[in-house]
Amino acid sequence: MAGGRATLAPDLDKVIHERLRLAIVSALAVNPSLTFNELKALLKTSDGNLSVHARKLEDAGYILCAKSFEGRMPRTEYRLAAAGRRALERYLEHMESLIRMTRG
Repeated sequence: MAGGRATLAPDLDKVIHERLRLAIVSALAVNPSLTFNELKALLKTSDGNLSVHARKLEDAGYILCAKSFEGRMPRTEYRLAAAGRRALERYLEHMESLIRMTRG
C-alpha cells in the first residue's frame, strides 16, 4: 500500500476486462471450440456485438478464428489461444488478489 491506500489494478488487462470479452474467453476456456452461433446463444448477445468483441480478442491473439462452409452456409469457429488462456489466468489471479485484499 502506498500512502495508506492500495493501488488498484495498474496492470489490469483491459482487453479481457470488458464483460462480453471476458465471457467469450471464459466460455472458450471450458469448451474446446464454439461456433459463432453457439457463442451468440450462450452469451445472449447480438451478431454485431459478438463480432466486434471477438475481433478485438482475435487481434490481441487471445482467440483463434477459423472460417469454413457447411454446405452453402458459412461457419465461424473460435478456439482459445495459449495467450488467451494465460491472459485469463492472470486476470483471475488479479481478481483473487483484490478479493483477498478487500477481505483483509
